[in-house]
Amino acid sequence: MVQEITDQNFETETGSGVVLTDFWATWCGPCRMQSPVIEKLAEENDDVKFTKMDVDANPATPQQFGIMAIPTLIVKKDGAVVEKLVGYQSKEQLEATLGKYTD
Repeated sequence: MVQEITDQNFETETGSGVVLTDFWATWCGPCRMQSPVIEKLAEENDDVKFTKMDVDANPATPQQFGIMAIPTLIVKKDGAVVEKLVGYQSKEQLEATLGKYTD
């Protein structure tokens, strides 16, 4: 399951373990393509927490990370950003990226 998070709970929800956050918006076409890929990964992968944040409803966190284009995916490990991926990512690309942090 992909958990919807906000500016208010971002740090709490992404502070430990490996967490992928999808920064998206309802009007963004590539974001709508990205969502099913992330949902599929979330079903198959218990080692990673999957979250998503609507950038229109939560402007502070994207601003903090300098996110100018969406979709942007941020991978955090134990609270530190280890990857920032901009644009649509295939399931294979994401599996390879996440595999570097989950063993």
